[in-house]
Amino acid sequence: MLHCKSPAKGGSFIGNLRYDLRKNPALLLMMLPSVAFFLLFNYLPMVGVYYAFTDYNVREGLFGSRFVGFANFRFLFSSGNAWTFTANTLIYNIIFIVVGTILRIAFAIMLAEMSARLFKKICQTLMFLPHFVSMVLVGTICFALFSANGFINTARAALGIDKFYFYETPWVWYILIPLVNFWKTTGYGTVVYLSAITGISDDLYEAADLDGASFWQEIVHITLPCLRPTIVILFLMNLGGIMRGQFDLFYQLVGNVPLVRNTTEIIDTYVFRTATESFDISRGTAVGLYQSVVGMLLVLASNWLVRKIEPDMALF
Repeated sequence: MLHCKSPAKGGSFIGNLRYDLRKNPALLLMMLPSVAFFLLFNYLPMVGVYYAFTDYNVREGLFGSRFVGFANFRFLFSSGNAWTFTANTLIYNIIFIVVGTILRIAFAIMLAEMSARLFKKICQTLMFLPHFVSMVLVGTICFALFSANGFINTARAALGIDKFYFYETPWVWYILIPLVNFWKTTGYGTVVYLSAITGISDDLYEAADLDGASFWQEIVHITLPCLRPTIVILFLMNLGGIMRGQFDLFYQLVGNVPLVRNTTEIIDTYVFRTATESFDISRGTAVGLYQSVVGMLLVLASNWLVRKIEPDMALF
């Protein structure tokens, strides 16, 4: 009988790789397209990070441009722009994550409790449909609603009420942008939590019914504790993008309106403006690098905290 020799514990990387190639060649070959994709489109372009440390000139090219060190980063923080778009990005994403999670869990529980199958399917379809709507179309609809001569102001004028200028009122976008985001993303997230709820054993609920537990007691003591691993994992994954704003959401809804920029400018829209309006590739890259580093540190810190509290729920 032939026995495959396992790699020595703590062996060299090359030795372990050769062993894996002999033992699982088909699986490794299946990984090649994904590895090639990430190398070509995720890691190879990272050479452009060097833009952040140069005063980029098109004629001189990337490596011919003057090296300025951290000057681009100093300019961002000294001008005050960094604090504005960082605060906006964090505020919006915290609202998206916290309130969005509560809404998705609530809708998932309501759908799980529905007994009418046809009505349940209709509700799931209507909730899931916004996920497939193009953000360009969403922006067009919102402009038709909120513009100075849009539907809302036309209705207000017909009722004898003064117009409300949404695109000249900064604070109102702290409400409108999250509402549009929840409308578009809640359905997709609800399906994830609904699948987790359906995986909970019915024996737990039957035992709770026999003990006289109420509906709310079953949610608090059975449903939510069983959903905790899913909540933690999705929270950590969402936290990984807390410094990455949803460019399509903000740009399609607000566009480039200076009057509301203080409340709607996020990191992604700032990078876009610096690249397209001032053609400052170096500062745009500096902002992108700052975004990536801070986001990575937040993920590492959060995962470390989760590992300290509940090791089995940590991502790595």
